[in-house]
Amino acid sequence: MSTQSTTYATPQAEARDKASRARKAASSLAILTTGQKNNALERIAEALLQRTAELLDANEIDLQRGRDNGTAASLLDRLKLTPDRIAGIAEGVRQVIALPDPVGDTVQSIERPNGLRITQVTVPLGVIGMIYEARPNVTVDAAALCLKTGNAVVLRGGSAALQTNLKLVEVLRGALEHSDVPAEALQLIEDPSRASADAMLKLNGLLDVIIPRGGAALIRNVIENATVPVIETGAGICHTYVHEDADADMALSIALNAKVQRPSVCNSMETLLLHSRFAEQHMPRFAAAMKEAGVELKGSPDAIRFAGEAASIESATEENYATEYNDYVLNIRVVDGLEAALEHIERFGTRHSECIVTASDETAAAFLNRVDAAAVYHNASTRFTDGFEFGYGAEIGISTQKLHVRGPMGLPALTSTKYRVQGSGQIRG
Repeated sequence: MSTQSTTYATPQAEARDKASRARKAASSLAILTTGQKNNALERIAEALLQRTAELLDANEIDLQRGRDNGTAASLLDRLKLTPDRIAGIAEGVRQVIALPDPVGDTVQSIERPNGLRITQVTVPLGVIGMIYEARPNVTVDAAALCLKTGNAVVLRGGSAALQTNLKLVEVLRGALEHSDVPAEALQLIEDPSRASADAMLKLNGLLDVIIPRGGAALIRNVIENATVPVIETGAGICHTYVHEDADADMALSIALNAKVQRPSVCNSMETLLLHSRFAEQHMPRFAAAMKEAGVELKGSPDAIRFAGEAASIESATEENYATEYNDYVLNIRVVDGLEAALEHIERFGTRHSECIVTASDETAAAFLNRVDAAAVYHNASTRFTDGFEFGYGAEIGISTQKLHVRGPMGLPALTSTKYRVQGSGQIRG
């Protein structure tokens, strides 16, 4: 069984050594056929299911440590594996198998007057560094997407999921040993200190890109200190705006789903914006439903007034509107209309996912066109901003920047291009 048991003198030494190993493996991985890569991924999916009990045992060690340390329930939910979640992760790998391999596709072909034939083709990025927190599924999702696209990957998860990630990578590397994909193409940095993450940020020449995935502090540290190129996956302060003409049942269903279906993730709603005329009529029902779902409410003066005795609502502050809770906490703000909603989203949004609930196609179009976010929704929950839900099988992150990708990052996002130029002796005059 493949393990990574070398003892390193420093976190920096471990990061450099494992990035070097991944770099060496990347050249052979890049030329494998789609069939060879898919075979390796199928072995990974099978291994996850076969070794579910071991994975759950390792995960329980992390969960118990989290409970002992007083970790919030929402964060424990991010960390927790169950048989169903492992089966879902394995299914995600199989969906990646079923997707077209983007490597080797021809983007364009050009024949110049001098006879040069220029072909632009897609190629792997090379070696991808992932720095993330307590989401064990990211370990498998990142590995599957990177390997399918011919990229080696260096993973550095958070300390909260250390035992889970160690076991996951042991399972994955063991599966790769029975395939044509080199196990060295998948590396896990075992040192959970900030020093190991900071070391990765400077590994130019070994890592081609770093993708951070986690809280605002982690992402900010990577962006501000990396010399290796970064694809930013931003925080998710997501909004749902309910216009005055919205169907109340639909709006409540969407709002509840966006907040409570899984509040610990980045596409959950943090602020509900209600048109004043809608709120005057429906605010008590919305507040009571959120309270019944266990949500702590913070609201604007009008939200508190319209709610009446239906719920106890604390006053929301500017800081509340700028907070990504990832928990059962929700801001509710009453606004005068679409323009006020757009102004609020522009000020407090993080360019992740934003929703409008309205019966008006014209109002919806204005919202969809004017909101600057990776994903904008009309009459659907923001919880759908996800690689699995978008049909990508999995995602390596949700990019909130505009270069070189935006939104859920599936297979095509992990490729670049190169030009193949063929001639017959041409020289430039």
